[in-house]
Amino acid sequence: MELGGLHHLTAVTTEAGKNVEFYTGVLGMRLVKKTVNQDDVSAYHLFYGDEVGNPGTEITFFDWPHLRVAKNHPGTGEVSTTELRVPDRAALEWWAGRLEEAGVPHAGIQNGTGRPHLDFQDPEGQRLRLSEDRGEGTRGGVPWDASAVPEEYGIRGLGSVDLTVRELEPTEWTLTEALGFRKMDEQKESGGRTATFEVGPGGPGATVRVLERPGAGLAHLGRGGVHHVAFRTPDDEEHARWREKIRAMGLGVTPQIDRFYFRSIYFREPGGILFEIATDGPGFATDEDPAHLGERLSLPPFLEGRREEIESRLTPV
Repeated sequence: MELGGLHHLTAVTTEAGKNVEFYTGVLGMRLVKKTVNQDDVSAYHLFYGDEVGNPGTEITFFDWPHLRVAKNHPGTGEVSTTELRVPDRAALEWWAGRLEEAGVPHAGIQNGTGRPHLDFQDPEGQRLRLSEDRGEGTRGGVPWDASAVPEEYGIRGLGSVDLTVRELEPTEWTLTEALGFRKMDEQKESGGRTATFEVGPGGPGATVRVLERPGAGLAHLGRGGVHHVAFRTPDDEEHARWREKIRAMGLGVTPQIDRFYFRSIYFREPGGILFEIATDGPGFATDEDPAHLGERLSLPPFLEGRREEIESRLTPV
């Protein structure tokens, strides 16, 4: 039993319309599903990914306008950077120019994480990184052929995530003992340590970096922050086994929750970050033609009877 890498990452937006404009217009990702937060149907849940939203390509957002006045406060206990993978350095150079044309500040192409990368933020402060994948790691996604971004430069999914915690060891224990990650290296730095972990094939799509920052305060979730990170498992059988293993390790874990497009379990690791394990299927074409993903509000069957009520409380996007 082995996790297949990153499944998706879910963050917070407070302006759904502008969020769609940035992730589809500037970043060229496809809006593969426009649905609602199943635990809060007054809020959109927007999914962006490759041509069909394959597992490992998705960055998703809860739209919570009430947090508009509460910008995310960085600190410990959070996913602090989301890395998206592109093919090579030529793509990074192209993206540097595209971001400049779009008025998005960036730090220039850097090499500090072992791969050339480009750090920037979305309009609400979501911390993002583009990194070259060199064709390594998990299988990358296929960019949408209707994207404004040329396919040879397109985003191919999640590369890695950075987790910032106060103490390295409890989070390391969760990753290695509970989830089967391998510790690849550890570096001492000013103010703490950074350790890199990989699972499955390793490399892009299967990497987590843990930044230990003992002197930092706690993060407070707001606009531009990350709600949780999800890891991949192929089917319901392994999903059930993961739940039993996590429960046996003494970590409080939810029952399996049917999200219709995939199944989920959730637990919080000792550093305070919410983890999810999600199944690879059934997928986003379950209730929509693949040619028309994300064009209308999709509701799982158990919410379909409330469509009129739910749509009346949402601002059209």
